[in-house]
Amino acid sequence: MSPAQHQVPALLLAAGRGERMRPLTDTTPKPLLQVQGQPLLQWHLQALRDAGVRRAVINTAWLGSQISDCFSDVFGPSRATGKPEQLSISYSHEGVDFGDALETAGGIARALPQLGGVFWLAAGDVFAPDFVFDSAAVAAFEASTHLAHLWLVPNPAHNPRGDFGLSADGLALNLPADDPAPRYTYSTIALLRAELFAAPWCDIPPGNPGGIKAPLAPLLRRAMDNGRVSAQLYTGRWTDVGTPERLAELNTLACDPLP
Repeated sequence: MSPAQHQVPALLLAAGRGERMRPLTDTTPKPLLQVQGQPLLQWHLQALRDAGVRRAVINTAWLGSQISDCFSDVFGPSRATGKPEQLSISYSHEGVDFGDALETAGGIARALPQLGGVFWLAAGDVFAPDFVFDSAAVAAFEASTHLAHLWLVPNPAHNPRGDFGLSADGLALNLPADDPAPRYTYSTIALLRAELFAAPWCDIPPGNPGGIKAPLAPLLRRAMDNGRVSAQLYTGRWTDVGTPERLAELNTLACDPLP
């Protein structure tokens, strides 16, 4: 693989209970709910594979065996390009190891030994069929000193105030609550550096052997305050599939099916 095509592993977050999606998630984990005839998580796997990513880790908890049974340990050859490359899949089974999900930072810290120094992150309950896991973005991030690079989206109706600001020079901003500057919503897609999950940003022991639960946002805000998080705006199709109503709406829209 040439430097221009250099890729890194990906972590797909699929451990949540999906309380707001009940009763659909009482028997099916949210990442396996069907969007346009395909499991939601499969859209990410397709995009990762076709972008040249060769390894993905999926963290699981609620009904996690259904996810590993569905995708097994490989996502097959690209039907879009005809190329034979496959995406290998491994799992971080938080439910098996600890009885419950570890939240985002706790789950990442647990999976980190399988990922290495730089990796893609994407939530398994987000539908973003236009997003490209671009190797050029990987190269730019690796050449920087940033700990994270976030893709932000225009604020959806369910998050009108947004999450983070965006400076003119591409830094994510942890804005005070009373700051009138525009904010955008974190898409849950990012490039991350393993360094973010070590001191002074994070106090979870390597590999999270104790199963500590911790959110990601405080780590990101800490790094933002030190100018170590970059960001860019993504304006393609994007939906946080957080309620049955949003899922039903997605399934009434025309969308290009997976090849």
